[in-house]
This record gives sequence, structure tokens and C-alpha cells, in this order.
Amino acid sequence: MVQQITKGIKISVIPRFEGTLINKQRECHAFSYTITIENQSKVPVQLLSRHWIIKDSLKPIEIVEGDGVIGVRPLLPPGEKHAYSSGCLLQSPFGSMEGHYIFRNPNTYEKFKIPIPLFKLHAAFALN
Repeated sequence: MVQQITKGIKISVIPRFEGTLINKQRECHAFSYTITIENQSKVPVQLLSRHWIIKDSLKPIEIVEGDGVIGVRPLLPPGEKHAYSSGCLLQSPFGSMEGHYIFRNPNTYEKFKIPIPLFKLHAAFALN
């Protein structure tokens, strides 16, 4: 597990290798990750958007941006958590992901960036 706290927002990530499959006639390695966002600050926050940097050792860096996470823009009062799972396909059995979320304080409308810590993606069969 990888964890980081920034401005009272704790981001925890658990990555997993799910297996190898054929996608568009190419071998791909499927990875999932579960992210828990915990508001440890004293004010409510709302997640507005995400920005991902996906590194695959066999491909150029991929940037993915979007609204919310898995179709929602969770509002987190102090002490609340939101967890979700998602995934990606890599050509290589090795890669990594990192990025950031944009949050807003719904009381003041102030927006701020919270980093998503770098986490490694690796298939166990490829490790020595």
C-alpha cells in the first residue's frame, strides 16, 4: 500500500496484478487499484477531477484526465472516506501511475490540488 497526506487529505492506493490477456491481438497485462480518499481536515471537500500519468515500460507516457472518479464527484465531510476501484492495461508487465485530484471546499469554492502518490504496477511472474 502507498499512502500520502496533503492538506489533510489522505490518499491510500492498493495496486494488484489481475492477469494477462489478449486485447486487439496484443498481449496485455491487467492491473487494478483501489484508492481510498480520507478527509482528515476540518472542512468539507469535494473531488472535482482527476489527472493521471500512466507509465508503461514499452509505450509512451499516457495522460488521462476526467471529471470526478468512476462517474461521481464525492463530497467528503471531515472524517469521511470514499473508496473506489479502477484499472488499466499495460503492454509491459512493469509500469507505474501517479497524478493528482482537484478538490474544492464547498463553503469557500476554493480549489486545490492533491497529489496521488506514485505507485508501481508489476506482474509477479516477471519479478526475480
